[in-house]
Amino acid sequence: MSQSQQFQMRTYDPDAIARYYRRRPWRVLWRALQVAWMLSLFALGLQSDRWFRRETQSLPQRAIQLRKLLTKLGPTFIKVGQALSTRPDLVRQDFLDELTKLQDQLPPFSNAIAFGIIEQELGLTPEEIYSFISPDPVAAASLGQVYRARLYSGEEVAVKVQRPNLVPVITCDLFIMRWAAKWGGRFLPLNLGHDLTLIVDEFGGKLFEEIDYLNEGRNAELFAANFQDDPRVKVPKIYWSYSTTTVLTLEWINGFKLTDIDRVQQANLSTDTLIEIGVTAGLQQLLEFGFFHADPHPGNLFAMPDGRMAYIDFGMMDQLDQTTKETLVDAVVHLINQDYDRLAEAFVRLGFLTPETDIRPIIPALESVLGDALGAKVRDFNFKTITDRFSELMYEYPFRVPAKFALIIRSLVTQEGLALSLNPNFKIVDIAYPYVAKRLLKGETPALRRRLLEVLFRDGKLQWQRLENLLAIARSDDQFDLLPTAGLGLQYLMSEEGQYLRRQILLALTEDNQLQTAEVQKLWDLVKDELTPSRVLGAAWDALLATSMERAAALIPPVAAIAANF
Repeated sequence: MSQSQQFQMRTYDPDAIARYYRRRPWRVLWRALQVAWMLSLFALGLQSDRWFRRETQSLPQRAIQLRKLLTKLGPTFIKVGQALSTRPDLVRQDFLDELTKLQDQLPPFSNAIAFGIIEQELGLTPEEIYSFISPDPVAAASLGQVYRARLYSGEEVAVKVQRPNLVPVITCDLFIMRWAAKWGGRFLPLNLGHDLTLIVDEFGGKLFEEIDYLNEGRNAELFAANFQDDPRVKVPKIYWSYSTTTVLTLEWINGFKLTDIDRVQQANLSTDTLIEIGVTAGLQQLLEFGFFHADPHPGNLFAMPDGRMAYIDFGMMDQLDQTTKETLVDAVVHLINQDYDRLAEAFVRLGFLTPETDIRPIIPALESVLGDALGAKVRDFNFKTITDRFSELMYEYPFRVPAKFALIIRSLVTQEGLALSLNPNFKIVDIAYPYVAKRLLKGETPALRRRLLEVLFRDGKLQWQRLENLLAIARSDDQFDLLPTAGLGLQYLMSEEGQYLRRQILLALTEDNQLQTAEVQKLWDLVKDELTPSRVLGAAWDALLATSMERAAALIPPVAAIAANF
């Protein structure tokens, strides 16, 4: 009997799961006893540490023990641990660091079963579909395993086969978790601030998306479409004729993990170039497309011999709408400007705090914990510092991390960690700033541009040091040409939308009724080598021409409407 015949559900439905297992109490009882026994032993160990007053010295050992325990409990709990590694509102910082190491590597299941699933799902034996298939899996994880194969048409492919009976195992675990959350959640020593069953449902929904291989294939194609004009990013092709919900055939990627420094060097690839591709692609996913890869760990990112970076495994993805993107930018701007009142309000709009939360006692806590997180210079910014400090805050106050932002945090911190493994001196701002500067001036909405421009202004005053830092960072990038961006800036200043910025710059230049010549001189010293008179005049002319054409284009619809009336 196939997995789908045992349990037809392909999307998460807690009510349907409850109806199914209420009629099969013996299955639930056996699994619940197994889980309860193992978790109870772990809890007893924690309690004994308290009794014998050895909590502090035992914490590292207990964190490792928890990671191994979740691995032993199987696929659902491995995914729980990975999800918890991004939930500082639920887990102490002591355990978060260890959970981030949680790997979903498991022993493979037998080839006979795997090949049987392929035949049952595709209607043909592996020998009839593939001219060659590896005798053993090349990788095995919590949800499935991968074989290397070749189609009769000659293409090399990877064949993902889902573990047998995975849906019954996952649904039984989710039923037990939801029951425990409903009846025992209020007794747990966790600062939840809301119904724990909602967290279980968020997790269950994402897990069901991940085990639907057709959904993964669609995600891969959408991701590929977003990057179709970027020759540096590779996404494997999906072979739909040989794919189902539990078997996925996709293009084989000839490459090696980004963390394999020796292979990277042997291929004469630049680690800095690979970092730039990864960070820029990550920013594009969040700020442009709104569709992002939520699990960019070392096993899912490959360097290719030709210098491209390949993404694989598109089971865990998420989407950001325009409003969420803009509100997220709001929060970043308020953090940089150290405007903690408005930062707290942004957290409410993003769902980190409930609307009824009294934010007044939270504001000084935000200032205390995040006040120096950016460091003395913008260049000192890193996501790990921010998330670590924020973790301390979230465990003490009624914060929760919405599932969407848990995935964003995981994505950003993981990519930053990968970059640091390639270059320990890596600073994300070095790459992010040239990209964000362009996005600032070419953003898809005026609202987004206005929000980003607030970074340079505080209480109506231009932050000269911040602007100087940003220019210094841009100049440190050999590939970053300041003039095109300056041209875009000039075009923006000359537009109707740039009226506010023109006024603010004029006020900044004459602050306190004095011409700020010293500040202007510092900025000029940074950029004078690039801004030669001929290049500046050319950029100014292009900006003027573009602005004039935009204004002319804006007049066309009204003129056409008038002409239509005659």
